[in-house]
Amino acid sequence: MRKPIIAVILFLSLLSVTPVKAENTLLRSDSPDRYVVVPGDTLWSIASRFLRDPWRWPEVWGFNRQQVKNPHKIYPGDIIVLDRSMQGIRLRIADEDAGGIKTVKLSPRVRSEQFVTAAIPSIPAATIEPFLSQPLVIENDQLTNAPYILGPGEGRVALSTSDIGYVSGLPKDQGSAWQIFRPGKALKDPDQKDLILGYEAIYLGNARADVFADVSTVTITRIKEEILKGDRLVPSPDIIFNNYAPHAPESQINGRIISVYGGVTEVGKGAIVTLNKGEKDGLEMGHVLAIYRKSQAKSLKGDIVQLPDERTGLVFVFRVFDRISYALVVQSMYPGRVLDAVKTP
Repeated sequence: MRKPIIAVILFLSLLSVTPVKAENTLLRSDSPDRYVVVPGDTLWSIASRFLRDPWRWPEVWGFNRQQVKNPHKIYPGDIIVLDRSMQGIRLRIADEDAGGIKTVKLSPRVRSEQFVTAAIPSIPAATIEPFLSQPLVIENDQLTNAPYILGPGEGRVALSTSDIGYVSGLPKDQGSAWQIFRPGKALKDPDQKDLILGYEAIYLGNARADVFADVSTVTITRIKEEILKGDRLVPSPDIIFNNYAPHAPESQINGRIISVYGGVTEVGKGAIVTLNKGEKDGLEMGHVLAIYRKSQAKSLKGDIVQLPDERTGLVFVFRVFDRISYALVVQSMYPGRVLDAVKTP
């Protein structure tokens, strides 16, 4: 007996658009008729197999806004079938037990396949996981009020894994799991030179609180960089689950890349970038933005002329703060740079 495969209907309503025109504008010319989801796939990679613009994946689903924000899950082993007809284009998952392709209402069900352990993520989980469990951005009041390392025992300067450290100002009501960081560079808005959006947090390691007192005692449980006197502690956050479907913002976003993780200057596929727009500007997890390179040229008179922005790639927003967000570069046609524009595609 064939293993049951949970069905998902992915439907694009064509209305007044003919199927041929829709295929030319939406589908890739080399899109497959059938694809089997395998471990390591993501929503983005699957969408890229079928669609010219992968962020239009929710349109093909045809779900409402809330469903798009937290989509039903797709698992390894599901078989996606492309169905072309005069009525429109459908992407759906075949129900093998039905003896062929069958339209089944999308709903959560218990899966019986033993080999399936997890739904596929929106983008590569391993790439962004460290950024989901670290502070990344620290605001001014956090810098001022955070507990700090007084130091290790007498005669030592730096703390390492399993070392005992002493902390000033550690509260009792925020748990025993803490992260240690050092304030990094100020993140300034390039369009408002004097506006500091926050400070990058340089992640140093983790600590476990053993004794709470005026001078508290902690054990260093993980170290990434050496921990010194004055380094700050923040409560360890829960890992933020991010499996939102890629989709374009509903409003026009006009922002900039203000930093690239790792200190590099060029922006390529797989890079983590910081944007000068956040939740207060309408950004949310799952938003896709286009990268535009700003270029200049000299006229025959020697004047500097600003050239039209040239689109160079796409970013997927995976973590959002009030005025800053972090994004993964998921497509790059040409290397980008800090201060390149990001806009609603």
